[in-house]
Amino acid sequence: MGIDLGTANTLVYVSSKGIVLEEPSVVAIERKTEYPRAFGKEAKLLLGRSPENIEALRPLKDGVIADFDATEAMIHEFVKRAFEGNPLVHPRMVIGIPSGVTKLERRAVIEAATNAGAREVNLIEEPIAAAIGAGLPVTEATGNMIIDIGGGTTEIAVIALGGIVCDKSVKIAGDVFTNDIIYYMRTQHNLFVGESTAEKIKIQIGAAVEDLETPPEDMSVQGRDLLTGKPKQVEVSHREIAKALDKSIQRIEDAIMETLSQTPPELAADIYNTGIYLAGGGSMLRGLDKRISLKTDLPVYIAEDPLRAVVRGTGMALKNINRFKSILIK
Repeated sequence: MGIDLGTANTLVYVSSKGIVLEEPSVVAIERKTEYPRAFGKEAKLLLGRSPENIEALRPLKDGVIADFDATEAMIHEFVKRAFEGNPLVHPRMVIGIPSGVTKLERRAVIEAATNAGAREVNLIEEPIAAAIGAGLPVTEATGNMIIDIGGGTTEIAVIALGGIVCDKSVKIAGDVFTNDIIYYMRTQHNLFVGESTAEKIKIQIGAAVEDLETPPEDMSVQGRDLLTGKPKQVEVSHREIAKALDKSIQRIEDAIMETLSQTPPELAADIYNTGIYLAGGGSMLRGLDKRISLKTDLPVYIAEDPLRAVVRGTGMALKNINRFKSILIK
């Protein structure tokens, strides 16, 4: 099975069935016993709403394991769900990890997966998995540039001959966008909104540029008034959200320009012809492809079904394990 172990969502690919599971990376545990009570969608419903005796937490932060026990329990539960509760299954796993992780962080992922019942664990760097999932010829000599904007990290990489030639991993992605929206609502509207509401705003009216060809309708947002303490509702437009996200997107653009400046000239020539590919949930932000295109003067394409590009890549690497052997990390 292939796993995209993401900060925001975990996706599971089983070689005989395709993508079988897509759940938020959230675990709800009992505070006293530390026993896991719920996983995925059920646990996410408790974020910001849980009673005193239960804590809903996200065990991965910035693409790496922050809570080992909760991650192990979550992988174990998702493996069980993927194989419909069959206790005899001990799958071979290919797991996507950010390109900038340390050896210790890699070991933590391998250990958590092994403890969760895997018989063999291979790791694959997320930019390569995203490129494979986007249908790019990663094993050929041609240079390809991929930007994977996930929940915790944005992975920018230039890939050729099955390896990363130069890359940059920045901890600015979907979670930072959500926090930017929370901060904007506090400072501009005196409205305190929770993480789930901010994420809903990001999905419904989130934009990277103020001028869109087909702008979404304004959205009614409810929260707590910081001045009176009463519940309150305000109308928010996509232009406001574009302003709220502007600084974070600028930092991603700077990282892209830095990666391009480090790219060998032969590969830079290839990228000029092939363009830049976007993957990950963050790439679905309205107008982001056009904004990056204006900044780099290069064509920018969004991968088909960008949210599932990494997990598709892990699945393809799993199916063609001999072909991608040099890419996988034992």
